Amino acid sequence: MEEGIKVRIDSLYHALSILANGAYTYVTHIESNWTRWSKEAVDYFDLPDEYMQDALTYWMKKIHPEDLPGFKERARNLFEDAGNYHNEQYRIKNKGGKYVVCTCRGVVLCDEHGKPSFFGGIVRNNDALSYFDDVSNTRSLYGFMDDLRSSTWKGEKLQVMMLGIADFSHLNEIYGYTFGNRVLQEFSKMIKVEACEMGEWYRMDGTKFAIVCKDATSEDLKNLYKRIQYNCIHDFFVDGHQVVLSFVAGAINLDKFDVSAETVYSCLRFAYYESKTNHMGELYVLKSSVSEDKRFAIERINVIRNSIVNECEGFFLCYQPIVDADTEMITGAESLLRWKNSEYGIVPPIEFVDVLERDNLFPELGKWILRTALTDAKKFLGRYPGFVVNVNLSYTQLEKKDFVEDVLAILKETNYPPQNLCLEITERCRMLDMALLKDIFTALREHGIKIALDDFGTGFSSLGLLRELPVSTVKIDRSFVMNIEKDFSDQNTVRFISELANSFSSSVTAEGVETSEMRDFLLRFKIKSLQGYYYSKPIPVKEFLDKYVNA
Repeated sequence: MEEGIKVRIDSLYHALSILANGAYTYVTHIESNWTRWSKEAVDYFDLPDEYMQDALTYWMKKIHPEDLPGFKERARNLFEDAGNYHNEQYRIKNKGGKYVVCTCRGVVLCDEHGKPSFFGGIVRNNDALSYFDDVSNTRSLYGFMDDLRSSTWKGEKLQVMMLGIADFSHLNEIYGYTFGNRVLQEFSKMIKVEACEMGEWYRMDGTKFAIVCKDATSEDLKNLYKRIQYNCIHDFFVDGHQVVLSFVAGAINLDKFDVSAETVYSCLRFAYYESKTNHMGELYVLKSSVSEDKRFAIERINVIRNSIVNECEGFFLCYQPIVDADTEMITGAESLLRWKNSEYGIVPPIEFVDVLERDNLFPELGKWILRTALTDAKKFLGRYPGFVVNVNLSYTQLEKKDFVEDVLAILKETNYPPQNLCLEITERCRMLDMALLKDIFTALREHGIKIALDDFGTGFSSLGLLRELPVSTVKIDRSFVMNIEKDFSDQNTVRFISELANSFSSSVTAEGVETSEMRDFLLRFKIKSLQGYYYSKPIPVKEFLDKYVNA
C-alpha cells in the first residue's frame, strides 16, 4: 500500500473510531481497494489483518448464505454516487464459527472533484450489545436507539409509537413469570402481523413495545392501536388460555429536522405517560411543529436538552419573595427555573419540564438548580439571616439512590446552612414508593432541611402525603386564592387546608396573592406567609439583590 493512501486511511479511521462507541470501525480507499479494520474486528471476525485489499470479497464469504443475495443486490450501486448511505443487518460468521447478527453502516465520501474516494463506517455486533430481545424475538431498546439515531441523522420523517401492557404484574402474580413471557412472545407475534410492513417493531423495557414508521400517518398509528386493543380484548389466546390485555400508548410525529435520538425518546416517553396518567390509555400523539403545539415543540426540546449537556447553558433562575403574613417582611424566596436563547427567547419551565423530567439528564439539571440557588441565596443571608430559599424538586430526582448524598454534598460545596433550605415537592411524587419518600425526607429533616408540599389540594394524594411525610410547610395552590373574596367554596377550602396543616404542625403559605384585598382576606385564616405578584413577580438574581438586599 502506498504510504500516502495509508496516511489518509488512518486519518479517517481515527476520526470514525472516536464516534464508534463500542462498534467495529472500517475505512476503504475506493480506488486502491485497501481497507483499514479495527483490531477488535480482526480478532472477533478472524480477519487476515488490519489492512486488507479486496476486503469486501473476503467479508462476503463470511455472510450467512441466506443473507448474501440481498447484501450483494444492495451493495452493487453503493459507490456510484457521493453520499450514498449503507445500512444493512445480516448474519456473519465470527472467529468461533457462530453466525451473529450485525448492523453495518457506512457512507461514501468524495474528493474535491466530486469523485467517490472513501467508504467508511461501523459494524455493530447486535448479539454482544443485546440489540435483540430473546423473549419477544424482536430488536431491543438498544436496537431502537441505534435505528433512531440512523433515521434522525438522515433527517427522515417518522411516526413513532410506544405502547405498553397495563397491569402486567397482576398477570405474573396469577400465572407466573414463565406464562408472562409466553404472553409477551405471542403478543409480539400478533403486533408484527397487525403492523405488516408499516415499520420496525422493538421490545423496550418491561412490557413496552415501540414501532418506527417511515411512511405512515398519525391516523395509521391510531388504527393500528385500535386493532391491537380489539384483538387483545376479544381474540388473544396463549397456550389455550384467553388473555385480556389493556394498554397505554403514546406517539410522536417527527418532521424532517435535526434532533437527537435521545430527545425523540424523551418526547416519546412523555407522550406514553400522558396517555397513562391523563388520557386513560387513549393514544396520545405529540406533534413536532411549533405551530401545532408550541408547548411541546420537539425541535425546541432538543435545543434545551442539548443545553443541559453543555453545562446548563442558557438556564437561569428567577426568585419570587415570600413574606411574613403579619409583618410583610421578607422571609425567603422561591427559585424558579427559566431558559433562554437567541432563537426562542425566554422559555418558562411549563413548556419543557414535563418532557425533560423523564430524561436521564434531568437530575444533572436538578443539581445545577440547587447549586445555583444556594450560591445566590448566600448573598441574601447577610441582610436576612433567617432567609429560606425554596427549591423545587422533580420526582425523577428523588428516584436516584444517591439523591440525599447529592444534596448534602452541594450544601457542603456551597457552605450553605441546611436550615435555610426548603425543598418543594408536588403531588406528582405520589408515583414514588411512600416508604422511599419517608426515608429521604426523614434523612433531610435530620440535617435541618425543610420540606414544603406545593400545590396542596389540587390532587387526590395531597392529604396522604401530608399525613405520611415530615412536611414543614403546606403551600395552598393559587387556584384556591384567585377568587377567595367571593367564592365561599374556596374560602372553606383555604380554611380547611390551613387548619389541617396546623394540626400536623406544618406552617401554611398562600400562593397567587395579587391584590391587597386578597391579602387582607387571607389574614382571616391561619396562614404564616404569602407569595404572589402583589409583592413581586419572579425576577433575576441581580434585580432581586437590587430590590431587597442592596436597597
